[in-house]
Amino acid sequence: MNIQNLARATAVVALCSAPAIQAENLDIIMSQVFPQDHATYIGYESIEREDIPVSSAIERKYLVVDFRLASGQSASEQLQASVHKVCMTLLKDHELIRDLSDSGYDMVSVAFDRRSQFDCL
Repeated sequence: MNIQNLARATAVVALCSAPAIQAENLDIIMSQVFPQDHATYIGYESIEREDIPVSSAIERKYLVVDFRLASGQSASEQLQASVHKVCMTLLKDHELIRDLSDSGYDMVSVAFDRRSQFDCL
């Protein structure tokens, strides 16, 4: 097992044992999605949707995972593949999805710039 896989496995185990999502663990997982010359993980933000009443059965929180494509890359050509890669990384990690759900998140979006967000789930 290489160091990256060991770090990811450690992060997933720590994330699963926590009652709520822990920033440093999600940061570790997301920072390993792309090689540094493709896209850089910036961070994530938890958003509370004000348009849904507090009394609603629908969760009000969603997560925005933020990346920036490396300069020189054609955003339009790489964007769809990049969104797919982030979303598939999240969806394949069942423990992470369970932890996000247990923490009250009902949606995860990916952003590669300050203007657009793409929903994963």
